[in-house]
Amino acid sequence: MKSYPVWQRAIIHLFLIALAVACIIPLLLVLSASFSDEAAIGKYGYTLLPKAFSTIAYQYILSDPTQIVTAYGITIFVTAVGTIVSLLLSSCMAYVLSRSDFAYRNKFSFFIYFTMLFNGGLVPSYMLVTQVLDLKNSVWALILPYVIVPWFVLLLRTYFADIPESLIESAKLEGAGEFRILFTIILPLSLPAIATVGLFIILMYWNDWYLALLYVDEGKKFPLQYLLYNIMQNLSVIKANPVPGMAVRLPGENTRMAIAVLATGPILFAFVFVQRYFIAGLKVGAIKG
Repeated sequence: MKSYPVWQRAIIHLFLIALAVACIIPLLLVLSASFSDEAAIGKYGYTLLPKAFSTIAYQYILSDPTQIVTAYGITIFVTAVGTIVSLLLSSCMAYVLSRSDFAYRNKFSFFIYFTMLFNGGLVPSYMLVTQVLDLKNSVWALILPYVIVPWFVLLLRTYFADIPESLIESAKLEGAGEFRILFTIILPLSLPAIATVGLFIILMYWNDWYLALLYVDEGKKFPLQYLLYNIMQNLSVIKANPVPGMAVRLPGENTRMAIAVLATGPILFAFVFVQRYFIAGLKVGAIKG
């Protein structure tokens, strides 16, 4: 490995530190604004430390703690179950498509790729979920539409295809079946790819509010993102149509920032656990040994 002079390493380290600070500062500004008074934000703008400390934004959002806790529970359930099921089915499909001895490999690959370009549209999808599957106001309506994402299947197929076929042939000679080969050989060797795709799936389920907008009408079944979206929409409507004589000053910009903190804060922990595999997954294919 090439060794760089001390001054070059110092420059690289300083650059990386500056880049890290540039990434952290916006997060600190959002956190500070969420604890700032609305008038202070309008007067001083965004600051690293609140000019006038206030928790009114969180008080407004958490005025009904049961609702928030329920929304968190639904989102956690949807994210956990959806990620596990999606990874399982996507891995099985990708494994089949990665096998050169699968007779219909090209046809199935084309079918999956075709769905990336064209789909049935909103109305057929809505009729399928609500009428055919009868999943209206069901938590499964927030999971099943995203179970198979063609792009993730193709990513896993590409990674699986790089695994030497000699390993598979050796396992077959030892009497291993296809499922045993997949779960004891292919998946353990593909942890970087699994972790990378898994993180993308987690983010997809955690940040989704669109499916709830389409398929959920009952407030007690709202996921977190859709609940926060509704809170922000209701607040905008109230501020746009103020009640005459209302003396209470409603939060605004600080509420937006508090919603961002509540929505994105917990998901940051997911990246901590898969960071090592995620970085390795990003480098897949960059170096051939």
